[in-house]
Amino acid sequence: MAKKRRPGPPQRDIARNRRALFDYEIVERLEAGLVLLGSEVKALRERGATIAEAYVVVRAGEAWLIGAHIADYPNAPEGHDPGRTRKLLLHRREIERLSSDLAQKGLAVVPLRLYFKDGRAKLELGVGRGRAHHDKRHAIREREDRREAERAVKAAVRRR
Repeated sequence: MAKKRRPGPPQRDIARNRRALFDYEIVERLEAGLVLLGSEVKALRERGATIAEAYVVVRAGEAWLIGAHIADYPNAPEGHDPGRTRKLLLHRREIERLSSDLAQKGLAVVPLRLYFKDGRAKLELGVGRGRAHHDKRHAIREREDRREAERAVKAAVRRR
């Protein structure tokens, strides 16, 4: 008989890559695990990570995260290289699909957020198409319009 798992704490974001959502039109999202050292996990629990400059490559049938920075954990007996390349844990079919997506012109795989799920560090990846400058201006305009509408609704509610 299978053991029932109690739901753990809600997902807690460690780092977000908000710039990726602005620079890329995200076509597909998927979740990947990370191969980490103990000192890296401890540093992540203290929220010492940056994924803004990171990207994903596929080499020899394995997916790798390049450019992510996980700060040093000061109490670790042996530290880690903060900018080292880290292996991503994905199913073979997911890696093959990512590889074919990367082969297409204009598509990139970028990390969107880093978080803990059931005590394990996970990375949300986005397959995205780079936005042109005029698309970025359109995204800014939409965001500002949405904010103005929300402000107007709040002001109308307050006046009641």
